[in-house]
Amino acid sequence: MTRDEILDAAAQIFREKGFHAASMQDIAQAVNLQKASLYYHVSSKQDLLLALLDRALDLLIEILEPIAGSTLPPEEKIRQAISSYLKTLLDNRDLAAVLLLEHRSLEPQYRARHAPRRDRFEHLWRAIILEGMDQRVFRCADPALAARYLLGVLNWTITWYRPDGAFTPLELAGQFTDLFLNGLLVRSA
Repeated sequence: MTRDEILDAAAQIFREKGFHAASMQDIAQAVNLQKASLYYHVSSKQDLLLALLDRALDLLIEILEPIAGSTLPPEEKIRQAISSYLKTLLDNRDLAAVLLLEHRSLEPQYRARHAPRRDRFEHLWRAIILEGMDQRVFRCADPALAARYLLGVLNWTITWYRPDGAFTPLELAGQFTDLFLNGLLVRSA
């Protein structure tokens, strides 16, 4: 039994039951371990949650850093960031659900350990938006608010998106990008 297998099982159980309703016994059963043996791999349910949150953010940072650091124009960076982020969320729904729905379950000492990763992740989005503002291709009063707005739209997708629905993840990303960059208003020529 590997730690990754335990984390995969924990993510699925936390998504299905919620962090507080899930038990270490549930996770142990899912990976065919005795509960006591599970504690050889992880020290607590909080430790599992922190490991899952870190895993999710590490994955997302890994895909976003090359985009944010590239020489692409800001509008292409935001397009690629939205597409890559949304695809990653929808391809990793258990992990995404834990990140987006269970992060508030972290106890304060774990939250403090998690905060630098979360801040790094959010910084990447703000950096792309700020670059666009500096180049006068994006207009907004507060780049942090714009980033939160965009992430709120993208994050909520995991609660309603269905793979057999009207849009593929790529099509959905295109729709979101268009709304974010162009809004709803029709501009007169």
